[in-house]
Amino acid sequence: MRHTLTIEDRTLSYLDFSGPGRPLLALHGGMSEGLAFAGLAEALGADWRVIAPDQRGHGDSDRAADHHRAGYVSDAVALLDHLGLDTPVALLGYSLGGLNALHLAAAHPDRVSVLINAEAAVEVDPADGAWTAFLRDMRYTAPTREELLDAAGPVGSQFVARALRPLPGTGWRLPFHPQDMLDSVEACRGDHWAAWLASTCPAMLIHGTRSTSLPQAQADAMVTKRPGTSYTPLSGDHFLPFTDPEGFHTAVRTYLAGH
Repeated sequence: MRHTLTIEDRTLSYLDFSGPGRPLLALHGGMSEGLAFAGLAEALGADWRVIAPDQRGHGDSDRAADHHRAGYVSDAVALLDHLGLDTPVALLGYSLGGLNALHLAAAHPDRVSVLINAEAAVEVDPADGAWTAFLRDMRYTAPTREELLDAAGPVGSQFVARALRPLPGTGWRLPFHPQDMLDSVEACRGDHWAAWLASTCPAMLIHGTRSTSLPQAQADAMVTKRPGTSYTPLSGDHFLPFTDPEGFHTAVRTYLAGH
């Protein structure tokens, strides 16, 4: 069920898949939304209560001026407080959400019992090439869905076709603003090793072995250098939750069953 809370005059929308199970806070990747975890919630069944916010600037949540880690982390903490979850919860993050998750675990170790990092690197140096070019060419709004999807190019049919939002009256919008995504990508740039190594809770790294976002050598180092971290490789690319949902869901469910 979708709910909202207000943080400093800004609306944060979130999905609470409810159920009697233990809480799992799930943070989606860039250009996505909490609904991306609907399949995972179904796969986990009644054992886990999946709570998936639309992170700032995504989905039904309002845009924000800041896209650095502190802002994303403060939103997550505000959501946990809003829900009355003052005991440690399981935490899952994919890509952008994974980076936010590891910073949340580092800054608030008392709020996190177990950490699942899916495809979030700790050395981030986004290339300014074709990947960012399509974001610069995208339109935030258009009179029709077709025009919006045409402007979105390949990412339109792959990731946002089912997530477009109708505008009041007429027209459509993307579930994110392209400029916000560019700003968010740039704000991820840098060395995040200190945050990754700061937390001590049990952790798992899910890695697509053909990922161009998380090189194999870096994934190996992340597991080796952080005590209590297990490694789950999946034969796939960076977009594992979308390209291999069954493998992704199985990896998460298996790991959580042991914790």
